[in-house]
Amino acid sequence: MHESKKRPDNTSTTSHVDKVKLSLKKRYRAEKRFRMYGIMSVSIGLFALIGLFYQVISNGIGAFQQTYIQLQLEFDPASLGITDASSEEQLRLGDYGKIIQNALFTHIDKPQDRKQRRELYNLVSVGANFHLHKQLTQHPELLGREVTYWLLADDDVDTYFKSRESNQPFTGRLSNSQVTWIEKLISTGHVKTKFNKAFFTSGDSAEPEQAGILGALLGSFFTLVVTLVLSFPIGVAAAIYLEEYAPVNRFTDFIEVNINNLAAVPSVIFGLLGLAIFLNFFEMPRSIPLVGGLVLTLMTLPTIIISSRAAIKAVPPSIRQAALGMGASKMQTIWHHVLPLALPGMMTGTIIGMAQALGETAPLLMIGMVAFIVDIPGSVNDPSTVLPVQIFLWSDSPERAFVERTSAAIMVLLGFLLAMNTLAVLMRKKLERRR
Repeated sequence: MHESKKRPDNTSTTSHVDKVKLSLKKRYRAEKRFRMYGIMSVSIGLFALIGLFYQVISNGIGAFQQTYIQLQLEFDPASLGITDASSEEQLRLGDYGKIIQNALFTHIDKPQDRKQRRELYNLVSVGANFHLHKQLTQHPELLGREVTYWLLADDDVDTYFKSRESNQPFTGRLSNSQVTWIEKLISTGHVKTKFNKAFFTSGDSAEPEQAGILGALLGSFFTLVVTLVLSFPIGVAAAIYLEEYAPVNRFTDFIEVNINNLAAVPSVIFGLLGLAIFLNFFEMPRSIPLVGGLVLTLMTLPTIIISSRAAIKAVPPSIRQAALGMGASKMQTIWHHVLPLALPGMMTGTIIGMAQALGETAPLLMIGMVAFIVDIPGSVNDPSTVLPVQIFLWSDSPERAFVERTSAAIMVLLGFLLAMNTLAVLMRKKLERRR
């Protein structure tokens, strides 16, 4: 009777073990599927990132090269209408287009039709006139001499020349006669591309071949300086007060909840707030980095406060207790012990917040930083635009040459964001080693 009672127990134990083994196999399969989903998600993200970089780089790499046409120019006083090279008025009113036309006629048979003569002259950028004016102003001895120059080509010529190696060269607005003339100049070695230095040294322009990003870069720099100078000390001070001094009550909870909510508010709302406060109420000028920095400060403050509070919370309580036990005051404890330990986290949050501010467009559009500004800003009070807005403006331009400049500007912006994030990582590691 005793043995007959044990048999069902053994069978039950075996069945239970089988269930456990089956359950383990099921859990292992679920874990493998979970890992596979994770690998698939990372792979999709990487492929999307690689696709994005490939698209941006392939479209924008051409903007770092610009097409030039070599011409033998004769600074003929009669053609220029300049008799005295020391006269600023004569230099300013000189007919530089005339000597460019004469130089083109030495390579291309002079068209009899007026429209075709205009088309021939349009092969060279209108910026060539300003270049020759500048050359003659700086070197008046050139008057009456013959000099070889590489003149900036028109954007249509530039686009065509760069696309010649493809199966279907982009002719765009070029006429058949212009394509024939360009091919003739190319066959004689009078057309080539050079590094587009003007892209980094010029401001915006309605002519794509003359457009540069220096104005937008300096506008972004001044805007970020204002944002950093205002947001970092205010954000850190607010975080210290909330963590170390503020009493725990409903009012403090209300402030904390609203700071967390502000970090999730769309950036365009901050633009509307800046429009109402700084432009409409205080009547500050539009399109200046000072107002842009004030608006971005409002947007960046919640991020800095939240990251700074997290960094202060991460400091072990024993540090504070030890300092207080040694007779240090509350302020000395915070200043000499808590802040140095929390600084890596604060700096990391600040730089990430600044990188986010650098890429913002919507709040700056609301305060008028979308204006077409050619001049290079020299201070926070000079009218300017910023890099994301410049990209937005170029992307909306109909000319084909602005497509590659848009992608090139995106490459520059991504480079700055990557540099700022790298700086955040390096600073965090360096400050952590000191602890």
